[in-house]
Amino acid sequence: MALSLDTLVKVGGGNPQLWLYTSTDTGPTVIASGYFNDATTNLINGDVIIVASNGAQTGMVQVTSATGAATVTTIGTVLALA
Repeated sequence: MALSLDTLVKVGGGNPQLWLYTSTDTGPTVIASGYFNDATTNLINGDVIIVASNGAQTGMVQVTSATGAATVTTIGTVLALA
């Protein structure tokens, strides 16, 4: 599935920015580089995105390239909730 900009919400300003993203996609899908490509105009290098996905997974990604880029690259991790 694709990124839904409707569920990507900025919760803190500045540099870096803090975002919350919810999705029905699996955690590994969401944290993959390129998933946030449609948000390239919103995200900046260093931003942190807290991800809640697929009901039982949560994770966090840090944007490593975004500003004016065609591809948003990230590094991240997924945690399974018990």
